Amino acid sequence: MVRRGELTDKAWQRIEPLPPAADSRGRPWRDHRQIINGILWRLRTGAPWRAIPERYGPRQTCYERFKRWDADGTWARLLQEMQVKDDSVGHVEWTADIDSTISRAHQHAAGARKRGTTAGRSIRSSRKGQALGRSRGGLTAKLHLITEARGLPMAVQPAPGNVVDRTAFEAAIAALRLPRGGPGRPRTRPDRLIGDKGYPSKKTRSCLRRRGIQAVTPEHRNRTTDRRRKGSRGGRPPASDSETYKQRNLVGRCFGKLEPWRAIATRLDKLAGRYLAGVTTDCLMPWLRQAELSDTLQQDP
Repeated sequence: MVRRGELTDKAWQRIEPLPPAADSRGRPWRDHRQIINGILWRLRTGAPWRAIPERYGPRQTCYERFKRWDADGTWARLLQEMQVKDDSVGHVEWTADIDSTISRAHQHAAGARKRGTTAGRSIRSSRKGQALGRSRGGLTAKLHLITEARGLPMAVQPAPGNVVDRTAFEAAIAALRLPRGGPGRPRTRPDRLIGDKGYPSKKTRSCLRRRGIQAVTPEHRNRTTDRRRKGSRGGRPPASDSETYKQRNLVGRCFGKLEPWRAIATRLDKLAGRYLAGVTTDCLMPWLRQAELSDTLQQDP
């Protein structure tokens, strides 16, 4: 019996060949599907690892599998494979949306240090390296998400919660990298990029212009006032497609699918890489649901 939030039979059939095989010289691994369901349970509920129910196997096995697949990039590869399959048949629509959401860091997420830091050094740099920032409400983290035109997640980039959106813009764009189904370089440039007023600036527009990406971002009120105050020296207003901008709600809907996962809505992991692995696993689920929906529509007469 498949419980709520677990992998369905169709979803498991799609990712079953992708996880790494166990070393033939060691002990056989516990069933991948059982362990993945245990990891999904922990991400969905936000409970400690030690609270994972026995039906998912030893909790230490769930944690070690999650940590190992974070280190070798298995979680990112699972998500990437689903994206590549859709892109190879032309289902991915390259009008991208970008936005960010902020999450409060749990008290257990604070205190991680960079390797090589000493007890006498300030921990500000280590917090910044782990995508944690001090905001008015305490330690917070941001997630910058890029979705395609159907609202499915394409790339995600963590950042400290006190860093403004346009500062982390280039890192978020660099995270978008989708290999081809056949020969050719990975695709890193959508046709258009939709963003709210927190992203536009001269630097971000120049970044998009260099990459050949059409910017669909309205001008901030302060910049409009400043440009008009300068008169002819202020230049022309940046072009923005108001009809395309109406699709910006899709990235918000995607956040609505990700944030019910309590280990994502509240950051529980100290390390930014471990937190990103959980977010990547969360992003995998909408792609699996979309694949099941596509299979159902193809089967219907």
